[in-house]
Amino acid sequence: MRFVTALLALLLATAGAAPALELQSIANAAAGYQSANPHLQQMFRAALLDTGKLAEMAPDGTAYVKTGDIPAEWLRDSSAQVRPYLYYAKEDPTTRDLLRAIIARQAKYIQIDPYANAFTLDYHVWEEKFELDSLAYPITLAWSYWHVTGDTSIFTVDEAKAFDAILATMEKEQDHPRNSRYVHKELQDGRGRPVAYTGMIWTGFRPSDDACYYNYLIPSEMFAVVALGDMAQIEREVYHNLIKAHEAQSLRDEVQRGIQRFGMVPVSKYGYIYAYEVDGLGHAILTDDANVPSLLSAPYMGYMPDTDRYYLNTRAFLLSQDNPSYYTGNVARGIGSYHTPDHWIWPLALVMQGLTASTQTEKQDVLNQLLASDPGDHLLHESFDPNDPKRFTRPDFGWPNALFSEFVMTSFQGVGQIPMGDTSDLEFINE
Repeated sequence: MRFVTALLALLLATAGAAPALELQSIANAAAGYQSANPHLQQMFRAALLDTGKLAEMAPDGTAYVKTGDIPAEWLRDSSAQVRPYLYYAKEDPTTRDLLRAIIARQAKYIQIDPYANAFTLDYHVWEEKFELDSLAYPITLAWSYWHVTGDTSIFTVDEAKAFDAILATMEKEQDHPRNSRYVHKELQDGRGRPVAYTGMIWTGFRPSDDACYYNYLIPSEMFAVVALGDMAQIEREVYHNLIKAHEAQSLRDEVQRGIQRFGMVPVSKYGYIYAYEVDGLGHAILTDDANVPSLLSAPYMGYMPDTDRYYLNTRAFLLSQDNPSYYTGNVARGIGSYHTPDHWIWPLALVMQGLTASTQTEKQDVLNQLLASDPGDHLLHESFDPNDPKRFTRPDFGWPNALFSEFVMTSFQGVGQIPMGDTSDLEFINE
């Protein structure tokens, strides 16, 4: 069924496809990339240009970024898809204009429905799956853009209203059973399984768009901590709204305490590790999903350094056969998702392993697997059979290609990673 759905979406998307945006700095960077490995050269160029093929300017001055072969924009995907273009925004006004227009559209989407995760070009809700990370991503994109360019023009009245909607929704979902009216047919009894109050924020769905089993999704809680810190800084330094800054900071601290109190469990072979989902009642799921935020991606998000002892314990578990979502094949080995065929690997997770690797040997190993996953079109896809990469899902999926661009730039070209936030003041358990 997923293959039929993807094919139908591809036909719909192709029928109304807009021409690729002309971004000279991006085109020059792609054309100028040289590698002794011609396969890598082809894949990097294709990956870097991919977002420009999926983005289009709208009549209202905003910009729309579809996810690929599905004719809709996900708040999460669009934020990640344009992230490599931040590297060119400071010097290139055209790229800067595009990013400003994307941020402006996201602000409008959030005001329409902060519980929705995806929207259409004409501002209709595509899906109303409440995913906590969908509220975090636009904040971190705006914060990163500001810190890269110094441009505060994105912080409009619309953006302030979007921030207000995000903060109000997060605060409401801290106590979902008592305060929330959100329901969805894919959740148990429409409202999800029982949870205790933890200070963390309830979420209905994972970044994979699959329903949570336990509704405190630790990777998304981590990302919310980063985003709320960003919001507090923006409110304080740009909008000069000290009340909102304090409100965001207080929520950030409450979520962080909840993660540290409820989000880790002891495992005899690894020590304390972060769980994937918990309910605050003593139940936990120990796994990870390829979609980001993931536990594997915690340092990439800026939540913690990659030297954190509990992250290293967690990483060792995640990249082992003890993790039920870790799969191996003749061509590749890595983390998959319950969203796609069993034992298939996601390039997103492979790229994230490379981005969080501490040695160049591991980074090169990951790169080799990614190159080997190319089915012949020089693009990365949603998932693939690790024994036969010509079997894959989603013929056109922008997110992993954007992340691959970033991986090559930061791991093999010496380009510094653009931060998503500053969490240097966070308090962690150090027992």
